[in-house]
Amino acid sequence: MSLQTTLRKINDFPADLIQRRRDKRRKRLIDEKGKQLLVASQWQLIRWKFARHKLAMASLFLLGIMYLAAIFAEFVSPYDPRSFREQYAMAPPQRIRFFDPHEGRFHLRPFVYSITRQLDPDTWQVTFEEDRTEKQFIRFFVRGSQYRLMNIPFLEGNLRLFGVEEGIISLLGNDTRGRDLFSRIVHGSRISLTVGLLGIAISFFVGVLIGGLSGYFGGLLDVIIQRVIEAIKAIPTIPLWMALSVALPIHWPLTRVYFFIVLILSIIGWTGVARVVRGKFLSLRTEDFVTAAELDGASTGRLIFRYMLPSFYSYVIARLTLEVPAMILGETALSFLGLGLQAPAISWGVMLKDAQHIRVLANAPWMLLPGLFVFIAILAFNFVGDGLRDAADPYSNI
Repeated sequence: MSLQTTLRKINDFPADLIQRRRDKRRKRLIDEKGKQLLVASQWQLIRWKFARHKLAMASLFLLGIMYLAAIFAEFVSPYDPRSFREQYAMAPPQRIRFFDPHEGRFHLRPFVYSITRQLDPDTWQVTFEEDRTEKQFIRFFVRGSQYRLMNIPFLEGNLRLFGVEEGIISLLGNDTRGRDLFSRIVHGSRISLTVGLLGIAISFFVGVLIGGLSGYFGGLLDVIIQRVIEAIKAIPTIPLWMALSVALPIHWPLTRVYFFIVLILSIIGWTGVARVVRGKFLSLRTEDFVTAAELDGASTGRLIFRYMLPSFYSYVIARLTLEVPAMILGETALSFLGLGLQAPAISWGVMLKDAQHIRVLANAPWMLLPGLFVFIAILAFNFVGDGLRDAADPYSNI
């Protein structure tokens, strides 16, 4: 053996040793994962597979932030969403800056320029200009107007997430009455986002109950329920919602109107859940574990809620997640058409109703920003639903 061959083997020895150790570690990890998969429950498998869906995880994180902002809307918003400032009506959004070209240097603390209202003497058109000689530094945890968190009497305070000491801060602009659009969008999410959750909760209960009865007992009951579902689904959704919304008394308080809007949106939502549950019950009635439970003397209620329903909960949850966007769009559409919630209620649909005039869109296009938040929320729910639907079959592609 030549000296060069010997030196080459000596040089390659550490690399071969490292590679063998890596292969051994990888094999050990695979074996450990295989053992975990053998003893893991179905919910653990679903959670592990859902965690690998990066887009669904990012959407879930985004939805978590949106719902937290909705819960603590009074703290997150810099102003009262119903406070008027006529001198700043239709003021454009302010840019957050770190560099001041007037001074020629960076600032560690973000700031916005103060804005001044100008009136054109010839056209009488109101414009807003930045005063670049006056900076308003953005401060966190500032004191503002008094509020009650979620209108609970003993949760009062005046601490805001951010704000400025003087002047105004309007990150998304103001509406036609000088109300801060960012504060109104945050407060509007409390209605627009919770409508979907409450509507789905009602749809889940009604759909599981009626679909379970239809699939388990079958026969004439199944035929009647399916014909009722087909009749409901044959009615166009928007006209049905409009007809039911018009029937609501005008003098009702906002809280009662809100809950009845949720019920109206749930009238259609339960039919899809009932169809899924019925199909699962029909396929599970002949399974061995159901037959064994019947022979063991299990009652009908125990057979349904202890054995049959838990076997496909994941599919129902994934289906419900995909139904939430329809609920949000339904509330937005009804409020936009003036048949749902009305002012002084604050929701994304009510805010979009204020932006349907051509003059408003021409002079203040930022009034359409609530529609962007509707789009983001619906897209996030769809991605989460896709992730749950893929994770509902945890044994595929593990």
